[in-house]
Amino acid sequence: MKLRVPNFQAIPPRRLLTPALFLVAALAAELVDELVDGATGASWPSLRSDLALNYVQVGLLLGIPAVFANLLEPALGFLADAGRRRLLILGGGVCFAAALLFVATASGFWPLLLALLLFYPASGAFVSLTQAALMDADPTRQEQNMARWALAGSVGNLGGPLLVGLSVTLGGGWRPVFAGLAGLTLVALALLWRVGSPLDPPARAPASEVADPSSFSSPLWTGWKGLRAALSRGQIRLSLLLLECADLMLDVFRGFVALYFADAVGASAAQAGLAVIVLTGVGLLGDVLIVPVLERVSGVAYVRLSAVGVALAFAAFLLVSPVGVKLVLLGVLGLLTSGWYAVLQARLYTLLPAQSGTVMALGSVSAVLAGLVPIILGGLAQRFGVQAALWVLLVGPLTLVLGLPRVALKRGG
Repeated sequence: MKLRVPNFQAIPPRRLLTPALFLVAALAAELVDELVDGATGASWPSLRSDLALNYVQVGLLLGIPAVFANLLEPALGFLADAGRRRLLILGGGVCFAAALLFVATASGFWPLLLALLLFYPASGAFVSLTQAALMDADPTRQEQNMARWALAGSVGNLGGPLLVGLSVTLGGGWRPVFAGLAGLTLVALALLWRVGSPLDPPARAPASEVADPSSFSSPLWTGWKGLRAALSRGQIRLSLLLLECADLMLDVFRGFVALYFADAVGASAAQAGLAVIVLTGVGLLGDVLIVPVLERVSGVAYVRLSAVGVALAFAAFLLVSPVGVKLVLLGVLGLLTSGWYAVLQARLYTLLPAQSGTVMALGSVSAVLAGLVPIILGGLAQRFGVQAALWVLLVGPLTLVLGLPRVALKRGG
């Protein structure tokens, strides 16, 4: 899969490696980020046991760092659009690796919370801004490149639980996994450092506005005005709502799967880990298939149609009892949700051309409220049980069915 960048056609052959290296480096950053996400989801039963955590604390660990990061990320997006994207990406990568080392050595709730408070905004700078750079590199292929990005993420989501399972089998537990992922982060960071100019934002303002690194107030004020202008558009607000609703069946659901199987189903730690692997493994297959599908099919129509299937499959998943049937339905959910994030995020980039930092800021604003969802779910799970709490996630696919426009399934139809 090759990133097409027409502007490089007149460049000497040796420099034509830059687009390919950039694509590899960008996907490596996403791969590492989702390896961490997958490993964290599979590690929650062990983390809760080793660090003596309750469901309220788990919800706080999932929610507070996300809210904190989303308060900071608008400023990161504004500064990125003002010409500082490369510095933010590389600095974020250093903090990302350091945070993983802090997770690996955490001794309780508070040290783990502090580590995650560093990790979440570092991920925004390192990974989200790298995604923005990839979208700016080829505006004509944003939906397809987002599908490639999602595929790399699915590989990470599958690999994370496998790494945890291997480490547990070898007697190492979850801590060596996070230490090892810190090392992989440095590899991805080195690749991005080699890329050079594609990390910089496209020129949108006079040089006097973006070239002075000593003044931060001007880009922040300009970015804030751009953010308010974007939020005044109904299409932008709807797109943000749909992205967050889709995430209920993506990251939020995945974060609770292992705990659900351990506590509500009564599965062993190995079976809980297997559930995460099934969900992410079939999701990986779906992300492989969705790349060519989006060349022929309208992404919006696909997401709307698949959301109907997800609503039915998720309700069945919560209602049936046999573990085997639940695992099959998990696979169905992983397959049907493939492409959701790619299509909906690319749609937002399309609505705001050459404003990828503003897209990041918008996502952070909406995610501040979305970050409360894990906290609410944790509280509901503590009071009523995780089985009852997960019914709330059904809001996600139902909102997609109602909120997405009805368009022809085939492109150009």
